[in-house]
Amino acid sequence: MSVNVFPIDSVNKQKKLTNFKKTNLQFDVKKIQTAMDEILDKIAWKEWQVKGMCINKIPNDSTSIQGGNIRGIYWTRPDHTGVEVVRESPIKEKLYTEINEQFKGTYFEEIYNELNKHYKIGRVRILLKEPRTTLSWHRDPEPRLHLAILTNPGSILVIDDEAMHIPMDGHVWFTNTRKYHNAFNGGEEDRIHLVATYLGER
Repeated sequence: MSVNVFPIDSVNKQKKLTNFKKTNLQFDVKKIQTAMDEILDKIAWKEWQVKGMCINKIPNDSTSIQGGNIRGIYWTRPDHTGVEVVRESPIKEKLYTEINEQFKGTYFEEIYNELNKHYKIGRVRILLKEPRTTLSWHRDPEPRLHLAILTNPGSILVIDDEAMHIPMDGHVWFTNTRKYHNAFNGGEEDRIHLVATYLGER
């Protein structure tokens, strides 16, 4: 996995952001990227309007990591009327308590266990934004924790009226995605984030 180094200060110029908060959790970026390469050698991205992999699942329920369960319920305003509509079905986030076999014994298992030690979490996914792609303007039922695995200066997360590039420095970021938001990758290489559903503090 190729990694580009660039000055973070030149990307994140805004101060006092209210929808983004850096946590005290930090992981080894090189180890994450090595683990990502190993995973990509074993399994392919699953696609359901968004490309992703689920690190955890509902025990004894293989459908919990398929189809719309990768994406989950969200609300959006898709057209000129501005009328909000709901997409997908509700997710039973609290039931996602078992790590998937492919991730056992990898650095992702260590990350998962550490996240679970500090926070109540639901689905933990690895999400891919391909070059020059964007999500819809939408809101989620819960906040998200983000950890950048591979990124570039053109990968921006916009929440409400705040925009931020989440740096590839191993830190976990809390993001208030209950507000309307969007993520886009304006770069020319993949943007890969680990994204966990935040259900509260331990």
